Amino acid sequence: MKPTRFETALALIDKKNAEDKNTYQVFGIEYPKELLYSQRMTRKLLQFNPNASKALQIAARAQHICRWKIPRDEYPMDRVGYLKWRETLKKMHAELTAEILNQVGYDQQFVDRVSFLINKKLIKKNEESQTLEDTICLVFLDYYFEEFAAKHEEEKIIDILKKTWVKMSDKGHEAALQLPFSEKSLALVKQAIS
Repeated sequence: MKPTRFETALALIDKKNAEDKNTYQVFGIEYPKELLYSQRMTRKLLQFNPNASKALQIAARAQHICRWKIPRDEYPMDRVGYLKWRETLKKMHAELTAEILNQVGYDQQFVDRVSFLINKKLIKKNEESQTLEDTICLVFLDYYFEEFAAKHEEEKIIDILKKTWVKMSDKGHEAALQLPFSEKSLALVKQAIS
């Protein structure tokens, strides 16, 4: 059976992310870092919102497409530099994804919708944008937080947790509090949100 254009789009996003030379190890297996991240995004989105639209599923999968191509250190290592880097990345992610969607035959309205979501427009006002933001935060908390916390001072960790919490919806908060945190991490989360 021929794959659908949705399946083909996801496969093409994965193909691009599989080119990532940066790797991440899980249970002794090396994965291209952004390929692993994108698959975690899909898994978490469907756990969080099993009825996610195709546009939202593609936006989640393409969230970091080819992210390594614009390294963080090409921008000043301050808040302004960080924000400029993030904006440049979002634009690139949306453009690369639009190329793939055009290639597999999606109409312009659908392509625009996915770009809107990847650019994280109207968080808190648009339900799908908020769901994507919640998913990003949940992936960070579930898969990357423990490692992040091990490398930073408690003050910085709590600050990041507070910023993460503010971006999330009530539904996102509920899902976050059900994640399998270590005792230490859970204590930090509770401290941050109190």
